[in-house]
Amino acid sequence: MSLGKKSILLIVFILITDQLLKIWVKTHMEIGQEIHLFGNWGILHFIENNGMAFGMEMGGKAGKFILSIFRILAIIGIGWFLKSLVNKDATLGLILAVSAIMAGAIGNIIDSAFYGMIFSESFNQPAILFPPGGGYSSFLHGRVVDMFYFPIINTHWPEWSPFRPGESFVFFRPVFNIADSSITCGVLSIVLFQKKMFRDLS
Repeated sequence: MSLGKKSILLIVFILITDQLLKIWVKTHMEIGQEIHLFGNWGILHFIENNGMAFGMEMGGKAGKFILSIFRILAIIGIGWFLKSLVNKDATLGLILAVSAIMAGAIGNIIDSAFYGMIFSESFNQPAILFPPGGGYSSFLHGRVVDMFYFPIINTHWPEWSPFRPGESFVFFRPVFNIADSSITCGVLSIVLFQKKMFRDLS
């Protein structure tokens, strides 16, 4: 199998897995609902965010629109870079890492671009796919679905701590999705193995 086909296969696999899980969560859970998978350490916790990976946000509709456009431009740029890597016969590891980043970016832009148009709100009840009255928002103003929550450490800062004494401390606090994980794994792979990945590129 060629490098290009391996890249496409990984992107398609990540996108299908990401979207199937998001659609299931949207249509079976309401915002804030939890399903405990591994006790209190691994939880399916349904939230939505207006912004970036791991629940970070840019304020307002204008910020949301700018972020969506930036994502689209980033996907175009990543796609061009990925194509050039395939043409140069780059290492399989680098191609798969960039493919994972691209798949994650596409996965989240799908939410932003289309979920507001095809889903009803998820407050107090699971969302309806293609509701008769239309979706909860417009093109590029949908919210990203997050669901993975792993509060492996859930405790409090000691009272003597100079930083947030007595306040709650949770690790890992952010709620994320498959697309976020794909981007993170791709970036970390490149950071950790960059010398090997870029060694043969001219």
